[in-house]
Amino acid sequence: QVQLVESGGGLVQPGGSLRLSCAASGIFVSISTMGWYRQAPGEERELVANMNSGGWTTYADSVKGRFTISRDNAKNTVYLQMNNLRPEDTAVYYCSVLRTNYWGQGTQVTVSS
Repeated sequence: QVQLVESGGGLVQPGGSLRLSCAASGIFVSISTMGWYRQAPGEERELVANMNSGGWTTYADSVKGRFTISRDNAKNTVYLQMNNLRPEDTAVYYCSVLRTNYWGQGTQVTVSS
């Protein structure tokens, strides 16, 4: 059974940082294409960043240079480091195994002064 458990969300001021974690079980993040998505109220879910098994990463234009996706194979965990956060980054962030129906429960990120 595949489980993805996100953590690390919260309230942060503009310009601040957060690191999201996605602890996986039932799959190996080292051989999977993992992604972080987000969904703001009234908006469609969008892919923010992903990393394939070879370590290649891609980012949405809106987060390039501010967000970094990484993984720790020993901990079977994927991370999303978010720096210089903006109010428009406010959303529920989800971890997923791309091209599957495996999703985490989501973690809320709110950027506000």
